[in-house]
Amino acid sequence: MGTAKPTTYWDYIRVEELLSLQRGLSADEAELTNDEVLFITVHQVFELWFKLILRELRAARDLFRAPKVEEQELAGAVASVHRVTTILRRACDHFTVMETLSTREYLAFRDKLMPASGFQSAQLREVEIVFGLEAGDRIGYGLDLDYLEALRAADGSPSPALQRVQRALADGPTLKEALDDWLYRTPIDGVGPDAPEAAARLDEFLSTYLEAHSSAVDRTLERALLLADKEHDRAKLRERYAREKDSVAEFFAPGEDEAGRKRRRVRAAMLFIETYRDLPLLAWPREVLDGLVELEQLFVMFRQRHARMVERVIGKRTGTGGSAGVDYLDETALRYRILRDLWAIRTLQVPADLAPPLRNPAFYGFASA
Repeated sequence: MGTAKPTTYWDYIRVEELLSLQRGLSADEAELTNDEVLFITVHQVFELWFKLILRELRAARDLFRAPKVEEQELAGAVASVHRVTTILRRACDHFTVMETLSTREYLAFRDKLMPASGFQSAQLREVEIVFGLEAGDRIGYGLDLDYLEALRAADGSPSPALQRVQRALADGPTLKEALDDWLYRTPIDGVGPDAPEAAARLDEFLSTYLEAHSSAVDRTLERALLLADKEHDRAKLRERYAREKDSVAEFFAPGEDEAGRKRRRVRAAMLFIETYRDLPLLAWPREVLDGLVELEQLFVMFRQRHARMVERVIGKRTGTGGSAGVDYLDETALRYRILRDLWAIRTLQVPADLAPPLRNPAFYGFASA
């Protein structure tokens, strides 16, 4: 083998190519104001962050879709998720740079963008797809166009952006789907889904847990009633806490079809990991779930931060691509939630002293030499 060719920092990073890309629609960057170059540069940085996020989400997805995931391999998934959350934090900070643009400074070149829109960021659509956003959960961005149609070129032909998103749609499973498959295989009280006693043991775990949850709710209600000095307030509290019990029972109701039964076991696995998170072999699984909750939290915060930046710079104007502008961005932050069940588990947990004892806690201990 020959020796590696000597290189330089600027060649390795491709600095000259990188610095030539901020001219927008102009042949010469000198024709642009500093404000427009700032706008272009910040959005290019976002796209670079999205590229890294996609690589990490796919790496985590590929790990979970393996037929068997060793406990030590989960460290790699946790590292990928942690990197994504770190990137999203930094990406939120970038909006402060955008906010150095005054409204009048931005309006000086805003019309050049029309009908282009940040909605056409193919990589952000890819991030949503790979993470697991369902097509049916998407909201219209203001015009009577499917989100894929909005990614076509100006002449209606398939654009590189559209082709990129179509490839992402064809490249299943999503991270959420792979995660659900992994959770489905999680042994609950030492029993996996294929064991003859799997269904009975799952029913037993959920039954005892629901009793524990009911006791926890009753204990909280008892304290809450001490704060209410009017009977109609006490009646409201009793009704409210009764609904909480009913919602938990409904959340774990037996499914009527195969998909429903799988969903029930996946939800139970989430609850099991969170309830017995201190057991040694559940240490990495709990880190996975904690990391994913943080990831979606940061994703929501990113959307909210985006909306506040837009509102600060242009107010409630219609978006350049015809969207409802800030209102559209706010709605995506509210509705584009992917890990709904994992968030719901936060509501369903009980204090450690009320957690039902396991039949087989030794299953989750470290193996002796």
